[in-house]
Amino acid sequence: MLRGLVLDHAGVLTDPEAGPLLRAVDRARAGGVRAAVLSNAAGGGDVRARLSGRFDTLVFSGEVGAAKPDPEIYHLTARRLGLTAAECVLVDDSPRYVAGAVAAGMVGVRHVSVAQTLTELAALFPEEPAFC
Repeated sequence: MLRGLVLDHAGVLTDPEAGPLLRAVDRARAGGVRAAVLSNAAGGGDVRARLSGRFDTLVFSGEVGAAKPDPEIYHLTARRLGLTAAECVLVDDSPRYVAGAVAAGMVGVRHVSVAQTLTELAALFPEEPAFC
């Protein structure tokens, strides 16, 4: 059963249309879904200040010593959510990083648009009305 949602920052959460996706994350968390930001950025800085209240954990490669697509960063993110990789979905705009997540045991969603991502998340989390 999927219980975790891992979102890339640059390319997904920086999408100009990301508002509905962020609101869906808020509703999903209220329904019990665990959520994380996973970024290959050097550090959190203003991103951490802006998003920390919206996510259960924020993982930045420059702070943890591993980067996507290294399997360890996906497993670390899942552990920080209190989950296994198999319980998590990664949303990223990079096919390479989505493939890395899948190789690590996560479900991967390639972000092309917010509408498409929300449609895919609704199919993956059918019991979660936040994505409908």
